[in-house]
Amino acid sequence: MKQKIVICDDEQDILNITQLILEDAGFTVIPVSDSLTVEAVVAAEKPELLLIDLWMPGLSGDQVVASIRNNETLSDLPVIVISASRDGEKVAYASGADCFLEKPYDIDSLVNLVRKQLAA
Repeated sequence: MKQKIVICDDEQDILNITQLILEDAGFTVIPVSDSLTVEAVVAAEKPELLLIDLWMPGLSGDQVVASIRNNETLSDLPVIVISASRDGEKVAYASGADCFLEKPYDIDSLVNLVRKQLAA
């Protein structure tokens, strides 16, 4: 059975490209463009991984990650935060993210990091 990944990014182009890359790598992908709904989607879909952008309108990625870490049923979910921000890595880890990937990223880096997190 394919492993399921929820991707949350407010930039539709990045969401589409990341979805295509991960589907080509053999994953089932659920794209979410609204950070206000992503936690509910994660709770309903029970993915093996969350890939989330850091800076978004509504709730920022670090707010979503912190909320997930405080949710007993979701707290063990592996989370990769992606961002082009210079201080993004520090913010991501402070919120409880497992991993950080800097934008722009190449296909191999993304797929390898996702596989590594899912195998952990």
